Amino acid sequence: MSALSSTPFDGTHNGGTSDNGSNDTLFESIAQGLQTQGYAITQAALPLTLTAGLLLRVSQLPEYQFAVAGTGRQQEHQLNGFVRRDKIRWLNDEHPAEQAWLDFMGDLQRYMNRRLFLGLFSYECHFAHYQPGDFYRKHMDAFRGQSNRVLTTVLYLNPDWETQDGGELVMYRDDDHNEELLRLVPRFGTLVTFLSEEFPHEVLPARRDRYSIAGWFRLNASTNHRADPPR
Repeated sequence: MSALSSTPFDGTHNGGTSDNGSNDTLFESIAQGLQTQGYAITQAALPLTLTAGLLLRVSQLPEYQFAVAGTGRQQEHQLNGFVRRDKIRWLNDEHPAEQAWLDFMGDLQRYMNRRLFLGLFSYECHFAHYQPGDFYRKHMDAFRGQSNRVLTTVLYLNPDWETQDGGELVMYRDDDHNEELLRLVPRFGTLVTFLSEEFPHEVLPARRDRYSIAGWFRLNASTNHRADPPR
């Protein structure tokens, strides 16, 4: 079921910063995972204080700040309860914990552009709240030639999460078959990074409240008549 035990580099890394405070060791492990297999899984990726701060932030946000999640962007955006039932709230720089996360992603963006020449231009992300019974059926974050999403990130904010709590991330090898590549329990502090155009994936129904930050690095697809990504 999982490719983690069958590849030379399994993409799994215990996070944290080096003695000089740099994230370069962590970012290099992510780069290696992306380069060899298209994804990386990092446990305890962020300092505990930041991960705990993000959990506190999302758990204290009022319900009215969350919107029912849809599919598609702008004119193609639509709500479809058969496909997904989570609620989302986009992050911004007005809260210290959210700003710290965006700064961390900015550092990752610069490293990946220098190391893998990905041309990442901007980053967008939202808190996702799955209530008991919520799910997100098999989908792609980007389709080849149809989107400028390049790299997906997901940070899980669920302390004491067990397999029986459901809500696993399931990644598939391709979109033509249902062969599972891996199944991941969304435990607190785990960061998943993968190429957006490569892996169909889904979120299985959760059996308790499940929190995460889902985000995407994008290319600059602006034209003379349209800014993309929207600023």
